[in-house]
Amino acid sequence: MRLDKFLKVSRLIKRRTVANEVSDQGRVFVNNQPAKPSKQIKENDIIRIEHYNKSISVKVLKIPTGNISVQEAPSLYEEI
Repeated sequence: MRLDKFLKVSRLIKRRTVANEVSDQGRVFVNNQPAKPSKQIKENDIIRIEHYNKSISVKVLKIPTGNISVQEAPSLYEEI
């Protein structure tokens, strides 16, 4: 799954366009490497987002096959 879509589906960032913009500005890192929105995400990847004067790091636990409910979104990742 693409990075921008994962960020949107997991509700880490509310909109895919915002996820694209943040990634293009170099404020999203996957395994400590700057990541483009099209980067393919795998399980056990570490994603760090520097957005709105805060930084969050998460570990990807599973990749969804499509959109999921709001209640299921936190089960996709684990905060570090």
